[in-house]
Amino acid sequence: MSEWIRTGSDGIDRCWWAGDDGDYLDYHDTEWGRPTVDDTRLFEKICLEGFQSGLSWLTILRRRDNFRAAFAGFDTAAVAEFDAGHLRPHHPGQRHVDEERGDSVVTLVWIERREHQADVGDAAVGD
Repeated sequence: MSEWIRTGSDGIDRCWWAGDDGDYLDYHDTEWGRPTVDDTRLFEKICLEGFQSGLSWLTILRRRDNFRAAFAGFDTAAVAEFDAGHLRPHHPGQRHVDEERGDSVVTLVWIERREHQADVGDAAVGD
């Protein structure tokens, strides 16, 4: 067997990086390496990749529900309606997402939906 493939404790062969962590195993088995054609799922992937900068992917996976809540389930129509203060904390000590990265997500959606009348998926594949 290749050094890049590892047999998990469940007997399934996977990429070495999945290890034994349940979040990584689920991601590997259900998402990783599979094409994404749904606009909402593609938008989520693009956003999460942007938020990963400087963090481990496992950290992002574990915070995914928080990101989904902050970005209206990654519904581009809803995010396009966000105003400048939408992602700001409303209570001391509360932090939804990194504000600069969050603003860039809102800007991406705003440009694609309002200026080009396109979905994020259309823009990503050049349609």
